Amino acid sequence: MSTVTLVDQMGSDLSVVNAARVSFGKSNKVYDDPKDTKLINYLAKHNHWSPFGHASLQFHIKAPVFVARQLVKHQVGLVWNEISRRYVDDEVEFHEPEVWRGSPENAKQGSSDEVIDINPRGSMVDDYQQVCKKAKWTYEHLLGQGVAPEQARMVLPQSMMTEWYWSGTLMAFARVCNLRCKADAQEETREVANQIDALAQPLFPHSWAALSNG
Repeated sequence: MSTVTLVDQMGSDLSVVNAARVSFGKSNKVYDDPKDTKLINYLAKHNHWSPFGHASLQFHIKAPVFVARQLVKHQVGLVWNEISRRYVDDEVEFHEPEVWRGSPENAKQGSSDEVIDINPRGSMVDDYQQVCKKAKWTYEHLLGQGVAPEQARMVLPQSMMTEWYWSGTLMAFARVCNLRCKADAQEETREVANQIDALAQPLFPHSWAALSNG
């Protein structure tokens, strides 16, 4: 299971409205609802994104490599630092799906609602588990032979768990969640986005509601 932990935050809804009002030389010390909420909604509706760049979030995320490679495509307003097996040889962990989804009828969809039984014979170790075990054994064997970690890691599959720090503006993470929380996003990636959404909402309730697609 993927996990998202809030590490740090900067700013609040008040930071957003003060950034917007600085053009007029004005600022508030206390959030004025509903006046400030009306301003935030206006900014979001008319795509005045820069005030939302003055509040930020930092997360520590642990997820499979294939999920990380989807999320790292979001780069505007975001900074990413990931663990590297060039430098660490911690125990290798693999993501194991609770269910295997069927192939979609439409190539533009990720998967269907059909559940596939990949182990109809009830083997103690199914094909997927065998591949993971073999990859881990080969990786450790190569290291034991003195192969450089930066090469030995090549045998590890995309299901390996990785972890990273992800920092960025409120606007940037809202974009991530607006895309990755959708029903048609890959389930494993949506799991991470939903956790970000749940952590960000109470910290910036008015801004997050205004920036969210739904």
